[in-house]
Amino acid sequence: MVKSFIKWCNSGGTQEDGYSQYQRMLSTLSQCEFSMGKTLLVHDMNLREMENYEKIYFDIESSIAAAHEKISECKKQILQAKRIRKNRQEYDALAKVIQHHPDRHETLKQLEALGKELQQLSRTKENVEDKLELRRKQFHVLLSTIHELQQTLENDEKNAEESQDSQMETQT
Repeated sequence: MVKSFIKWCNSGGTQEDGYSQYQRMLSTLSQCEFSMGKTLLVHDMNLREMENYEKIYFDIESSIAAAHEKISECKKQILQAKRIRKNRQEYDALAKVIQHHPDRHETLKQLEALGKELQQLSRTKENVEDKLELRRKQFHVLLSTIHELQQTLENDEKNAEESQDSQMETQT
């Protein structure tokens, strides 16, 4: 553009040539202004795009942070669900064990029945022991009587032998 301006100033040609050169310079200047305006618009557009990209970047970053938070929250929920499941399984196992055993009311009835049966058996045992003791005493009395009878018989035999001996001696 500067070269064209210097050439135009130094040209000593006709007015028409000067005018056409002037028009070319205006046209070139107009193209430069247009290019400069276009460049400014592209620059502004690039700045806006940069701002837009930064906004998108921050949105993505915040979305990532929110996703991380949600993931950690979901992990906590999973751990809690696992704990609840484990507790339910333990509860079910305990419930099965409990169901195999009779309820308290029935158990108390059974205990009461067993207590009555135990008392009855204790009385029966006492009766049997009393009978046994009575039989022992009776057996002892029987043995004593047999022993006395045996001694009496032995004494009678001795007396009978002595009387026979004394009769034999008296007969001889």
